[in-house]
This record gives sequence, structure tokens and C-alpha cells, in this order.
Amino acid sequence: MEKIWLNQYQEGVPAVIDLREFSSLADMFRRSVERNADKTAFISFDKSMSYRRLDVLSRRFASYLVNQLDLNQGDRIALMIPNLMQYPVAFYAACRAGIVVVNIDPLCTQSELRYQLKDSGCRAVVLLEDCARRLSRIIAETDVESVIVTQVADLLGPVKRLTMNSYHKWIAGRVPIYHLPNSVSFSQALRSSVSIYADPIINAHDLALLQYTSGTEGVPKGVMLSHQNLYANVLQASAWTSTVVSLQGTALAVMPFSHIFGFTANFLFPIRQGACSLLVADARDCESIVKIMEKNACSSLVGVSTLFNKLLEAKGFEDLDFSELKICLSGGMPIHKAVARNWSQVTGCEITECYGMTETSPAITANPLSLLKYSGYLGVPLPSTEISIRDMRGNELNQGAEGELWARGPQVMLGYWKQPQATYGALCKDGWFRTGDVAMVSETGMVKVIDRLRDIVNVSGFVVYPSEVEKLMLTHESVEDVAAVGLPDDRSGEVVKLFVVGKDGFDDTEALHAFCKIKLSGYKRPKEIEFVEKIPRFKSGRLLRRELRKPSST
Repeated sequence: MEKIWLNQYQEGVPAVIDLREFSSLADMFRRSVERNADKTAFISFDKSMSYRRLDVLSRRFASYLVNQLDLNQGDRIALMIPNLMQYPVAFYAACRAGIVVVNIDPLCTQSELRYQLKDSGCRAVVLLEDCARRLSRIIAETDVESVIVTQVADLLGPVKRLTMNSYHKWIAGRVPIYHLPNSVSFSQALRSSVSIYADPIINAHDLALLQYTSGTEGVPKGVMLSHQNLYANVLQASAWTSTVVSLQGTALAVMPFSHIFGFTANFLFPIRQGACSLLVADARDCESIVKIMEKNACSSLVGVSTLFNKLLEAKGFEDLDFSELKICLSGGMPIHKAVARNWSQVTGCEITECYGMTETSPAITANPLSLLKYSGYLGVPLPSTEISIRDMRGNELNQGAEGELWARGPQVMLGYWKQPQATYGALCKDGWFRTGDVAMVSETGMVKVIDRLRDIVNVSGFVVYPSEVEKLMLTHESVEDVAAVGLPDDRSGEVVKLFVVGKDGFDDTEALHAFCKIKLSGYKRPKEIEFVEKIPRFKSGRLLRRELRKPSST
């Protein structure tokens, strides 16, 4: 496909990034420390950590991993930590030692934890004490040999550590009783000697991260991301935002580091920029987020539509000073038009939508930062990124046609961990990655993602995009949330079924059927409408359609 999207690039944004800038993530970190040693890297619960301190602590922890736990390059270590200072210390320790990090959501279920530890073959786990009971119940079924347990305030100084950890455990009751007799405390591990430790040589194409997908098709897959995959996406983001975001800004790190979007945009990117990150341990606690923003002027914020909407509804948010806020990035799920409009009115800063996947580290496209209003598009390919719209046979389609979006660039994964067939189905020999998303490219090169290929409903040979029906239904004044799925039907093959959350107890199916009759073509109209209390979604906000397709949901 002709690179018509380059015309949308702002002046100063390069078409190609220079991958020779770094040799690994450890190299990127080392260079940032050299430039910003005495500057603040992170602030957590009003306690700051400099880049120099981060370097010292991560080297100590790396020494412990290598010399005490006998972990080698290529071994896997799981991090099950929210956005606390312990995460960057543990991550860069593993990174500089050539150990592969397995990101695990601290809120994951026991079965999810078991699967990811067993599948990845982790030899060690670093986790928040709140999660320890879940690990204690399944550790015998895994290859885990070593466990390092941290408490929420371990790196906040002696007084705050004692008071916060005691309150968190004994008064708030957030630490269930667990039994891990051979575990070691994070503080104890940091006392390791560094005199016999030296960073090994790491190749750009070495595996750095195993990030498990959310399992929209059933079993999660371990996405293998190399050092170059990840620092390439950081360089792409840096080039894209260079006209707006200055170095050494202040980023509000709300999105969890355990999520690929939060990991790259909230963690790696600020490190590369030499920025200060304000760590938010619980993205659901909007009251705490508002308090953090009251104390600190933020220049950037990364989130999803649900987060932006919850902040708009949070007490005191509208009264904050947004004069320093220069960029707000949204990903993971489409931003609702009303949310984008309200956010702009309250903060004076437009939300810039991005698109990507775990398999692409994650960003593929982003809207130009010069775009001054909601467009419904997900932007244009980032520097050094190509896209193509293909039919089911892999043939390229003309501009404007709808088909599967393929992407190619240095951010595309190495493959799926221990799943060669899945890798073969997703990656082509010439580097193209099949996203599984139906999309189209406008005459100006802007990408619009229409739906997932597997979510399309086929009604008597006619294609129905669930997202189209959902967007229409959300314009109804009494609809709070909605999801559309296809169900088998003897006459038409499939039919559309709607699951609806009504506002203020609204549950009038006849009214919605009448609305659909006016607004939708016959084959797009739902045959069934069911009112529910809540629509199942992933933590990112994305619809969990497979739950709605189960017989119990119908």
C-alpha cells in the first residue's frame, strides 16, 4: 500500500526511526541514568526516587537474582506488582541481567496465575504480599523455585514503611494469610552484595518480556517481545510526541505496568525521556488520583475510555489546574465521542487515540497530535511502520476497502511462546502480522478499525459489525451500556442479540425494538434484547464477548 499517511505527519516527525540508538532496554536505561542521574524518576505516596537510586537498587537486586538465586540469561521471572517503586527496581534488575520478565496482573485469578507460571516455566516470582495466598495455593504445580515477597511501602523510608505496611496488613486487612515458608522479603534481597556482579552482554533481538494476551479466544498466549521490539516502540512514540512533549516532563502513571499499554507508555517511555512518573498503585481509586494531581502538575496522562470517564465524574477533578497537561493518550478500547468531548471541555487537552496490540509492543497507529477534535479514526502508522488491508486470501485491497489489517515494523513480536502453529497463523515470512481486525484506510491514510474478524455476525449472507450496532444503541438516551453478539439461527445462520444495561432502571424491550426499526436495516436489527446489570469486560474495558455467547448468557 502506498504510504499516503506520511502526509499526515507533523513537521519534525521522521518517517523512519534509527534502531541503532540502543542495543537493548538495559542500554536505554543506562543512558537515561547517565543523563538524568540526580533527577526524580518516580514518586510514590509522596516519596521520590532518583534515576541514580534506581540504578543502585536494580544492580543490587540483579546481583541477588544471579548470585543468590542462580538465575541465568534467558530464565524467566514473574513480576506480580502494581505500580509501586518495587516494579522498576525488579524489572531493570532482571533486564540488565538478561532474565526474561513475565508480566502478571496482580488482580489475576488463581487459575490465571497457575496457567501463566506453568506455561512460561518461571523459576522465580516477585510479588506483592497481597497476592501471596494465591501463589501459595498453586506453587507446587509450577517450576517456581524462589519467591520474593514485597510489602506496599518497602521503598518509602523507615517511618512510612512501618506505618503504611502495618495499616495495610492489620487494619485495612488487605493481606490474606498465606504459607510460603521459603520466601524472602524484598528488603532482604536488596541487601545483596554487588561486588561480584557484572552486567552481561545482551543482544537487541534477545527475549525481554513475555506478555500474556487477555485470552479473548480462550487460552491466553505468551507474546514474545524482544528488547528491540520494545525500545523500537518507545522510539516511535518519542518521535511522534516530540513536537508536544518535552524531555523531563511529569507523567501520571495510572495504567498498570502489568498491562502492555501501561508498560510501554507509562513505564518505558518516561524512562527513555528522563521524565518523572507519578505512580498510581490502584487505577480504580479516582479519589487518590485526584489528590496526586492536586499536588503535582502533570504534563501527560495515558488511559482508556473508562478511566477518562471515571475521572470526569470524580469529585474535585474539574477544579484541578490543567495548564501543564499537554498530551492525553487513549488505547485499549475505542474512546466514546461524548467522553472525548467532555474531557476536552474540562481539561483543555484533546485525547489522542492510539491503536495497537500486545503483539506489536503495543502501538501501531496514533492520531496526529495536531488533531483538534474527535475524528473516530485511530490515526496513521507510526514511523517505521507499514500497514496493508487484505482480503481473506491475503491479497491487498484498494484504499477505502474493508478487510483485515496487516502491520509490519520493528515493534512486531518474535512470536507466541511455545505455540508454533499460532505463530505461523499470525506472522508471515516477510514480517507482516495479521491483526485479526477489520479496518479501512481513508484517502488521507487514516485508519478506522471496524471490528474483530471473529466477532462479525453473518445474517443470511449479510455482514453485521457488532460495534456499529453498539454505537447506534448508545445514542439512545436510556441506554447506559450495550454489547451485541451473534447467535446461531436455523433460518438465517446467525442473528444479532443485544445485551443492554439501562439507565435508571430502564428495561423497555419494545421501545428499543422500535428504535432499532427506525435506525437499522432489517438484517442488522437484534432478534433478541436482554437487559442485564453489567456487561462483562476485560480490565482494559474491552468487551468479553465470549462470555455473552455462552448458553447461560442466552
